[in-house]
Amino acid sequence: MLKSSSLTAAARRGAATAVVLSAGLLATGCGLQPATSYVPASGPGSITPVVDGEPLTVTSKNFTEQLILGKIGVLAAQAAGFEVTDLTNVPGSQPVRELMLAGQADVTWEYTGTAWLTYLGKSEGIPDQQEQWQAVYEADLENGLTWGEPAPLNNTYAMAIRSEAVEELGGISTVSEIAELPVEERTFCVEAEFNSRPDGLTPMLAHYGMARGTPDGVPEDNIDIYDTGAIYSATDEGACNFGEVFSTDGRIDALDLTILEDDRGFFPAYNAAPVYYTETLEEHPELRDVFAQVAPTLTDEALRTMNLRVDVEGEEPADVAFDFMVEQGFITEAETVLGES
Repeated sequence: MLKSSSLTAAARRGAATAVVLSAGLLATGCGLQPATSYVPASGPGSITPVVDGEPLTVTSKNFTEQLILGKIGVLAAQAAGFEVTDLTNVPGSQPVRELMLAGQADVTWEYTGTAWLTYLGKSEGIPDQQEQWQAVYEADLENGLTWGEPAPLNNTYAMAIRSEAVEELGGISTVSEIAELPVEERTFCVEAEFNSRPDGLTPMLAHYGMARGTPDGVPEDNIDIYDTGAIYSATDEGACNFGEVFSTDGRIDALDLTILEDDRGFFPAYNAAPVYYTETLEEHPELRDVFAQVAPTLTDEALRTMNLRVDVEGEEPADVAFDFMVEQGFITEAETVLGES
């Protein structure tokens, strides 16, 4: 007979599936999980079983990095002995948030800046990464959610330059050094949203001492607007010196771009961290230790490499996540486990 807590979790799992399926995801023929619930078979590694078949629902959004993080969460929870319902690939941030708030999912990877600005409705982000996490942690406790310690990965805006131009521009390494360049070298490729948003290009330039639209600052002719995906190639091809990018995008490595240090702390922090439905964490406090093993290994560089494998090389997020977890020793390949039994 199942414990009452397990019955509750099982009920939440069924409700979560219904929510996601109603959002338009396909179900497999053999169960009630989305068709994207595949992960390679694995066994325990440094993550060892802490429960025996307790149900747990893992969710994520539906873009590349979130799919990879979601699959990492699924694999970690499986290695810890949970019977995992895989509800990764949910279309949009708000549906994932609603699943978590309703207790219809138990754990997800979320970004501190997204929670602070989008879910909690704050007007300004906090550039200091630890301060931003602490603020979100305290605020979300009232919403029945508990944030685990953040990963190093900080998927925020950044300014990037083609690597071969670094020396051409005096060995530039920080955003503040842009203001030291001749005006004609202060050229930018940005997307329309970043061009107009209140924490975008204009306030960034002002923060770094460059007035937009002035002859001795950044003239309007120095700014070109591109679709998001086109910025990376335009920057690589020299259409501008500085392109607005996301710091964990795989195209940064694929095109050999160099990120400039945000040395005056303009961009808000968007560190990823595991977020738990608090009641689930109270039932299974060992979950915190499981995800705490994984979080420190999730760096900007690690995610850029994994994102590249999906977005540029066409691999499956589940396979990329599996390889990472095996390489880090958190899990083992199923064949290894069978051979030892």
